[in-house]
Amino acid sequence: MSKKLLFSREEMTRLCVEALKSRGVEIDDIAKISYKQQARYTDDIKFETCRDSVLKILSLRDIFHHVLLAVELDKLAEKKMFEGPIQDIIEADLGLFGVDEVLGLDVARIYGVIGMTNFGDIDVNKHGIVNTLNTEGKKPGVVHTFLDDIVGAIAAAASTRVAQVINEEMAQTETHEKISLFDNIEEIK
Repeated sequence: MSKKLLFSREEMTRLCVEALKSRGVEIDDIAKISYKQQARYTDDIKFETCRDSVLKILSLRDIFHHVLLAVELDKLAEKKMFEGPIQDIIEADLGLFGVDEVLGLDVARIYGVIGMTNFGDIDVNKHGIVNTLNTEGKKPGVVHTFLDDIVGAIAAAASTRVAQVINEEMAQTETHEKISLFDNIEEIK
């Protein structure tokens, strides 16, 4: 029997939720960060919109791979399965390591520069569950080196997605003249 390698969006979402939950992260924990991030810019934002965005992000194949990889890397480091100095570097979450942030940036980049900027804010200021994971990861035998960045990046991507959804809704409701790139062609000549 062959191993299953491809999963539906529904399956990927479920497996991501299970993997995150196994490490103490709930979907609402991530949505709270997204909400806090986006509430600075958007009045009347609904928490459920942020939660839906988190789930949408978790349904994406690349994110699925990032979440599972982050969880497994941290678990392997907890079991001291790496050799040489990389074990100590991951276990200590060395500030100069940066590979964990690269994975986080890769997740956040699905929503462009704004997503990456939001990730930078979350990574530096350690909002909500990201702070909890970072603090817990400093305790002996606990490693969250990769997970805290992936969780922060998912929150950043979800926050950015919320902004895009809201802006699309606004664009659909505004009434204006039809615009064409060629309206002012005579002015250019």
